[in-house]
Amino acid sequence: MADTNICPKFEKALSILNKRWTGLIVFQLLNGSQRFCNIESEIGISGRVLSERLKDLEKEGIVQRKVYDETPVRIEYSLTEKGTALEPVLNEIQNWSDHWVEPQEEPVAK
Repeated sequence: MADTNICPKFEKALSILNKRWTGLIVFQLLNGSQRFCNIESEIGISGRVLSERLKDLEKEGIVQRKVYDETPVRIEYSLTEKGTALEPVLNEIQNWSDHWVEPQEEPVAK
């Protein structure tokens, strides 16, 4: 009989990526360093939630935050080596979704 225990590292990895918007944030940052407002507008996420997710990702070592000493202050977010290592995983999810997931229909306005 196969071992049905889930590896704790695998479980933790899924819990990190499973948070709402996290995968999209990482996918967006694969394009390079970006400012908060750019990520917010590209994904369509609220500023509060984006701030929370970026802090979580920074804590996990997936995203780094760089503050530029300018007026006004400029802050950019980018992936660390650990974050960039997720690229093949996200690309495979993209390939899988292209093949198996039907697009959502837009709600009809009344």
